[in-house]
Amino acid sequence: MDATDRSRRATFRLALGAVGVVFGDIGTSPLYTMKEAFSGHYGLRPVDADVLGVLSLVFWSLMLVVTFKYVMLMMRADNRGEGGILALMALAQRKLPLDAPTAYAIGILGIFGVALFFGDAVITPAISILGAIEGLEVATPAFAHTIVPITIGILVGLALIQSRGTEALGRVMGPITALWFIVIAVFGVAGILDSPRVLNAVNPLYATAFVAAHGTHAFFVLGAVVLAVTGAEALYADIGHFGKQPIRLAWLWFVFPALVLNYFGQGALLLEHPETTKNPFYELVPKWALYPTIALATSAAVFASQAVISGAYSLARQAMQLGYLPRLRVRHTSETAIGQIYVPGINRLLLVSVVAVVLGFGSSTALASAYGVAVTGTMFISTVLLLVVMRAQAAWPSLLLFAVFAFLFVVDVAFFGANAIKFADGAWFPLVLGVVVFTLMRTWKRGRQLLVTEVRRISIEIDPFLRSLDASPPLRAPGTAIFMTATNDRIPLALLHNLKHNKVLHERNILLTVATVSNPRAEPDERAKLVDVGPGFQRLTLRFGFMEEPDVPKALREIAIAGLPADLDQASYFASRETLIASRHKGMPIWRDWLYLIMARNTVGATVFYRIPGNRLVELGTQVEI
Repeated sequence: MDATDRSRRATFRLALGAVGVVFGDIGTSPLYTMKEAFSGHYGLRPVDADVLGVLSLVFWSLMLVVTFKYVMLMMRADNRGEGGILALMALAQRKLPLDAPTAYAIGILGIFGVALFFGDAVITPAISILGAIEGLEVATPAFAHTIVPITIGILVGLALIQSRGTEALGRVMGPITALWFIVIAVFGVAGILDSPRVLNAVNPLYATAFVAAHGTHAFFVLGAVVLAVTGAEALYADIGHFGKQPIRLAWLWFVFPALVLNYFGQGALLLEHPETTKNPFYELVPKWALYPTIALATSAAVFASQAVISGAYSLARQAMQLGYLPRLRVRHTSETAIGQIYVPGINRLLLVSVVAVVLGFGSSTALASAYGVAVTGTMFISTVLLLVVMRAQAAWPSLLLFAVFAFLFVVDVAFFGANAIKFADGAWFPLVLGVVVFTLMRTWKRGRQLLVTEVRRISIEIDPFLRSLDASPPLRAPGTAIFMTATNDRIPLALLHNLKHNKVLHERNILLTVATVSNPRAEPDERAKLVDVGPGFQRLTLRFGFMEEPDVPKALREIAIAGLPADLDQASYFASRETLIASRHKGMPIWRDWLYLIMARNTVGATVFYRIPGNRLVELGTQVEI
């Protein structure tokens, strides 16, 4: 086998994996998109003008939003091979001066995009699995009262297996999801053969005629059409796992055709059998294949949910690294796949939230009103960030760039507005959830800044401290001490307390600061920086990317810098454990102070997060007012 054949096989395997992980969410959209459009909320009838108009809107939404924006444009703006809203935010900020007001605004937008993604992570499992299980109601009305309990049972089971890892689940996600796309494409072709005229909907004139005929009412219909593109964000978010080429190939040659065939098949069914509007997806399925299709749809929905849950874990870890979330316990669930992690705190929050959503909304139709806001809000934010990046790269002429993005903004605003107006019908939920998550993230970031500022105020600068040691030398203990500190130009409080209470200093003292860079992974030449600051004192900065696992002892073993002591494996680590006190006279309202304190009490200590061995750690307490 030559190199070309091996490369093709590798690309095929990655494309198959992408089908299971990247396209699981958008792949389950046919379960509820056409059902929602003709559910009666929008007053549409299963006649040629309405069916072909909606199909044309769906087709061109997939073309413009997914194919053009995400596959062609977004993938050009990767952050050193990584994607996702945080990666794009970090890339956009890197293109701007750090003190620019625009950089701050970009940070705010990016964090709100993250908050909306967590809303998406709550709604996606609920609507996907509900949409799959609702096929039982098509089989027989007797199952109607069991849909919600079965859905909750599946969600609980999915949450329980997270701690065991999903490696085995991941191995079957690609093949089974690929089978799902093949099956829905076959059903779609069968429907199209009964009414081939639905293929005319490829012509955008049907979309424009629909808008012209319905006027402002067509704007509301976009609230259902947008369901066809939910999950598009995953195409960009997962380029670090699968690469651009496999994702593009999987979309253009497999996923996109399968989705279009199924949507058009449902449209053909509506034209021939207007009574099937209640659930056109399952009505398209032959009676003999109904139960196997329900099982396959449920599997596809579980895989879509798993992909979103895994994405929430990854995004939470990135947010922790960038200082926007408290440090939570992170467990690796695979010895071979470094990206497979489990965050117990996030898992519990997701389970409680998703079950509450299922109980509160009760059906995929009710949830559809809530779903679009989180998705379209994230899409709008990603378009803003992408514009900043592409303008800084100067890849296109300015006139062409602004013309393209003006068009994308019009599309995003139309989709977002069509969903936002359904505020009272459920759109309030992801917006409220997004505001809550945004408040938590901004409060934690601001609280950490205030804490560092206060620690700097009560600590001592390095030079005056070293001069005091020359004037009154303390007793020196043999060995090396590593002091963890967030401010590398000040003497850590732990060192001051150790000197004050134990009357001793080590022969060698390293002031260690751990920093996160705006790249996914720190380059070898920027991993560490060592500076001698005085006799027996060195300042060491370790840098990690926001996608990396910050393992301090491992990093110290691997770096090769002249001047580092040789006994680091036996060094003692010293850290300060702050007792925080809320104040009415500092930088945040008192309610945010208390919110920060609650979050701080539930965070994993820095020493645990950075994997400092407990048998080599000394913690010294200090009281800090914020």
